[in-house]
Amino acid sequence: MTGLHRIAHPAGLPIGEEWVPAPSSTEVRFPFSGELVAEAPVGSAELATQAVSCAAGLRELAASLPSHVRRAALTEAHRAVAERRAEFEQLLVLETGKPLVDCRVEVDRTLLTLTTAAEEVARLHGETVPLDLLPSGEGLLGFWVRRPIGVVVGIAGYNYPLLLASHKLAPALAAGCPVVVKPAPQTPLATLWLVHLVREALAAAGAPRGLVQLLTGGVEVGVALTTDRRVGAVSFTGSAAVGHQIAKDAAPTKVLLELGSNSALVVAEDADVAAAADAVVRGGYYASGQACISVQRVVVVEAVRDAFLDALSMRLGDVVVGDPRSPETRVSALIDERSTERVRSWVDAAVAAGATLVRGGEVRDGVLQPTVLLDVPDGQLAWDEEVFGPVVAVRSVGSVDAAFEAVNRSRYGLHASVFTSSLDTAFRAIDRIETGGVVVNEVPGFRSDVMPYGGVKDSGVGREGPRFAIEELTVTRMAIIRPSTGRGSPP
Repeated sequence: MTGLHRIAHPAGLPIGEEWVPAPSSTEVRFPFSGELVAEAPVGSAELATQAVSCAAGLRELAASLPSHVRRAALTEAHRAVAERRAEFEQLLVLETGKPLVDCRVEVDRTLLTLTTAAEEVARLHGETVPLDLLPSGEGLLGFWVRRPIGVVVGIAGYNYPLLLASHKLAPALAAGCPVVVKPAPQTPLATLWLVHLVREALAAAGAPRGLVQLLTGGVEVGVALTTDRRVGAVSFTGSAAVGHQIAKDAAPTKVLLELGSNSALVVAEDADVAAAADAVVRGGYYASGQACISVQRVVVVEAVRDAFLDALSMRLGDVVVGDPRSPETRVSALIDERSTERVRSWVDAAVAAGATLVRGGEVRDGVLQPTVLLDVPDGQLAWDEEVFGPVVAVRSVGSVDAAFEAVNRSRYGLHASVFTSSLDTAFRAIDRIETGGVVVNEVPGFRSDVMPYGGVKDSGVGREGPRFAIEELTVTRMAIIRPSTGRGSPP
C-alpha cells in the first residue's frame, strides 16, 4: 500500500468474530502537509445493524464472563499497546496532526485507562441493605448487586481518538458489556489498531473477539447505532449540538455525553501571576487548542490585569509552532482546513466587534498562529462557544466574585480553574463555579484518567474514568430474600 502508514491489522472492519469487507474507503491525510497516511475502511448502516445484532447475541455471555477473564483481557491489551507505544505515538501524529508531545501523553493515558479498568473489575460489587428498619422487613435479607447494562455504543471524537475509544471500550468490558466503537471519520486508524489488539487479547483470555467491534462511517452509521433499541447505553464524546441530537434520537436508551466547553481560568488579585501566565500558555495551546478543557477564557481581576498581561506576553514567544513530528512543537495544523478557516473567522469577527488582537490571528503555512484576544464582547463566538483552536480570550473584572459570575454565564460547564493564594477563595470557587471540575492553581485541562470526569449544563451528563464509567454502564439490581419457608408478614 502507499501512504505514510502501513496498516498493522486485517483489512476491512472488525465485526463479529472476523474482519468483514468494508463497502467503501476514504483517505486519511496528514493535516500538516496533506500527505496520504493510509486508506481507511468506511462502514454502512447495514453493517452497523449487523454489529449490534452480534453484540446483542453475546450480551448474556458477556455478563457471565468470570472476573478473571475480563481482567486478563484488559491486562493483555495494556501489554500489547505498551509494547507498540512508539508506533501508536507516530500514528496519532500522522492522523490527527497533533504535536508529538501531546500524542505521547495520549498513549500514556490510554495505558492508564486500560490498566485501571482491569483493576476495577475486582471492585465491582454491591452491598447489603438493612430491610428490617420497618417491621415488615423483619426476617428478610437484602442486598444489591450491579449488573451489566447490555450493549454499549461508544462514539469518540477526533482530537484524542485512542484515549477516547479506550474510555468507552475498557469500562464496558470491565462491566461485562459488549461494545461497538465508532471513531471519528477523520481519525479511525489508531482506534482500529487498538480494537484489533483488544480483540486478540479477548481471544487469548478465552472470550469471543466479537465482544468488541468497530464501525467507521458518517452520520448514517451513527444514527443506525444510536437508535437501535437493543443498545443499553450510548457513550458519546463530541460537540454539544451532536450530543443533544443523539440524546433525543436515542431516548429512552441511556446516554452518557462528554460535550463541549469554553473553559475559564480565573486570576484572583492574590494570585501568583507568573504561575497563572505559565498555565495559560501550557493550558491554552496544548494539542493546538483542540481539547475541550483547554484554556479558552481568562478572567482576570482588574488589580492584576497589567501584571498578568505582561507576564503572558513574555511567555508567548516560547510556544513553538511547526511540524507536529518535532518533539519541540506545541502548535501545529488543526484537523482540517475547514476548522482552521472557522477559527480564523471567529477571531476576525471578535476583532470587528471591538476585541483587541494582542497576538496571532494569522495563518502561516496552513497553521493558525497562537492567538490572544483582549476584551471579547459577550455574544461573540470566540467567547461564548468552544473555539477548539489555539485561541485564548482575556477579560478583566472588578472582583473575584464578578469573575465567578462571568464563568457561570456560559452555557457550558466542564472544567474551570482559579489561581489564588487564599484557601477561602479556593473553597468559594469550588462551591460557586458551576462546572464538573474546579482546579485550583493548575490548568483547567488537568485530567487524571482515574478521576470522575464530565460536565454540567451543555457540557454533558454522566461521568468517565473507569470506576465511574463502570457504574454508569451497570444497573443496580436489588435482591430480597426470606430465608425461612414460613409465612411472612405482608408488605
